[in-house]
Amino acid sequence: MTADVVSIEARFNGPPGSANGGYACGLVAAAIGPAATVRLLAPPPLDVALERRREADGTVRLLQGDVAVAEGRPGLPAVDVPAPPGLDTATRSVRAFAGFQSHAFPTCFVCGPQRADGDGLQIFPGLAGPDGLLACPWTPAEDLAHDGIVDPRFAWAALDCPSGFACIPPGTTTVLATMTAALEADLHAGRPYVVTGWPLGSEGRKHRAGSALHSAEGERVAVAEALWITLRDGEPRQN
Repeated sequence: MTADVVSIEARFNGPPGSANGGYACGLVAAAIGPAATVRLLAPPPLDVALERRREADGTVRLLQGDVAVAEGRPGLPAVDVPAPPGLDTATRSVRAFAGFQSHAFPTCFVCGPQRADGDGLQIFPGLAGPDGLLACPWTPAEDLAHDGIVDPRFAWAALDCPSGFACIPPGTTTVLATMTAALEADLHAGRPYVVTGWPLGSEGRKHRAGSALHSAEGERVAVAEALWITLRDGEPRQN
């Protein structure tokens, strides 16, 4: 077993007071590799010391004291990825972003319309194609990168919310439960990318969706599938 101590800065919130789920999953995945599946077990806290523990069987757990916040292991998404729209279409699709009208967590680091440009990721996917395909552009900022290469935690974050908007029932509070992602190439700060999300199906309170990142030229650089859960009244919220 090996372990280190990590924390999630308050800037990287999803709901107020807890982390964006994709970012938290990326923090776990950083100890696994470029392809992983991560399950969130509790709302990831902000600005507190967390133990990231790698077990002998390869499982990585994120712990706050004795409480497991998340756990991950190697894994690959099993989704068919639709062709992305071009950058111009993705840019126009932002106008149809449902979160401009109603947003459960409007200060979310990834998709919150109340976050200023340069502070949040400003990922606002709107309807861009058939079968519920959503898209928007994203140009990663320099402060998300090391020597021009975007930290993988932010790729996981960017893949999170588009899948949510693709499958979350309107008017509900629905949160990320499990995310499986494969980062297939480096992302570069200052370059434009097309982010997509699409629904995969729902059963009761469970909703599945895919998401992907493509270069402006159409090269796929990352793909994910996610399970989202609609909360009952009184359940803890995470994103």
